[in-house]
Amino acid sequence: MYPKVKFIISMAIFGSIGLFSVKTGLPSIELVFVRCLCTSLLLGAVWGMSALRTKPQKREAIPRREYGLAVLCGVFLIINWVFFFLSFEVMPITVAVSIYHLAPVIVLLLGSLLFKEKVTAGGLLFFLICFVGTLLVGGIHQHATIAEFVSTGVLWAFAAAFFYALTSITGKGIQVLSPLATTVIQTSLGVLLLAPIADWSHFTQLTVENWMYILMTGFIHTGLVFYLFFSSLRELKAQTIAVLVFVDPVVAILLDVTIMNYRPDVYQLAGILLVFIGISYSPRKEGSLAKAAPNFAENGRKPSA
Repeated sequence: MYPKVKFIISMAIFGSIGLFSVKTGLPSIELVFVRCLCTSLLLGAVWGMSALRTKPQKREAIPRREYGLAVLCGVFLIINWVFFFLSFEVMPITVAVSIYHLAPVIVLLLGSLLFKEKVTAGGLLFFLICFVGTLLVGGIHQHATIAEFVSTGVLWAFAAAFFYALTSITGKGIQVLSPLATTVIQTSLGVLLLAPIADWSHFTQLTVENWMYILMTGFIHTGLVFYLFFSSLRELKAQTIAVLVFVDPVVAILLDVTIMNYRPDVYQLAGILLVFIGISYSPRKEGSLAKAAPNFAENGRKPSA
C-alpha cells in the first residue's frame, strides 16, 4: 500500500474517533484505559516480533535519558487523551475537534519560549486568527458572560491541545528509541496509571453494541491507526503531511453533521474556517516544532491522539 494512502486512511479513521467514543458509553478515564490496554497488546506484539527479526549486532544502544523522556511523554499523552475524550462528553464533536487542532499553534508558541525559536509577525497574526476562531467555534457569542462560556467545556478541549503540545515538545528529545517501543511504553504506563482510578462499575452496564465500539476504538482507532501512521510517515514530505492531516477534522465534522445531526451556526462555521486557516499556516511556515500532525507527536517519533 502506498504511504500516502496509508496516511490518509489513518487520518480518516482517527477522524471518526469522536463519534465512536460517544457510542462506547464509557467516561473518558475508563475509555482511555481500554485504549491503552488494547494498544499495548497489539503494538506490543508487533514490537516483539520486529525485535526478534532484528539481529543483535544491528540494534542501536538506547540512552537511558530517552526512556525517561518516553515516560514523561506518556504522562502528558495520557492526560491529553483524558481531556480529549472528556471534551466529547460535554460539547459537540465539531467544537471539540476544532479547538483540539490548535495544538500545532500552541507547540509553536511554547517552542518560541522554551527553545528561543523565532516567531515572525505572520506567525503571531495567524495565532490571533486561530484564537478568534476558537472563541467563535466554542460559541462565545451564545453566552452572556465569560464564566458561562467557560462552563461549556471549552477548557477541556483546550487542555487536551495544550498537553498534546507538551507531548510533542518533550518527544523531540527521543531520537533513538523506536516509535513502536515509545508507544508501548507510554500506553503501558497509561494502563498502570489509570487502573487504580478507573470506575469498574461502568463496565457492568454495557451492551454488546457498546463493547463493539469500545474494542474498535482500542484496536482500530489506536493500534491500527498508529501502525499505518508509523509505516507511512517517514516516507512522506512534511508539506504533504501538513495537507493530509486535514482529512482528520474534515471527517470528524462531516460525521458530526450527518450522523449526530449537529448544526453549527454561521459564527461557528466562520470560527472553524479561521482555525483551519491558522493551523494551515503554522506547520509549513514556522520552525521545526510546528510541522507534525495534530494527533501525533513531532518528527514521527511517537503518537499523541
